[in-house]
Amino acid sequence: QVQLVESGGGSVQAGGSLKLSCTASRSISAASELNWYRTVPGKTREAVARILERGTKYGEFVKGRFTVSRDNDRNTVELQLTSLEPEDTGLYQCSVVLGARPFWGRGTQVTVSS
Repeated sequence: QVQLVESGGGSVQAGGSLKLSCTASRSISAASELNWYRTVPGKTREAVARILERGTKYGEFVKGRFTVSRDNDRNTVELQLTSLEPEDTGLYQCSVVLGARPFWGRGTQVTVSS
């Protein structure tokens, strides 16, 4: 079992930046996947950024604005958001896959005003 807690969300104006963090209750160095997903109003949940064994992938809508990173020493996965747009408003959740089991955090809200 692993608990995930996201933080760093908030309200910003368009063009602003936020840094989201996902802190795990134990080591995630063996995770096969480290993911950030989001649920925006009117849409189903979508992948924002994924650290996979074969590399890192971003959603098409990211267009170079976001950067995902991991810190195994701190058991964290971070997501740097820049050039935010109102369409980025939503609930951002992290997910890790350990031993083929997915674990999810509850999420952190990001609100971008125009």
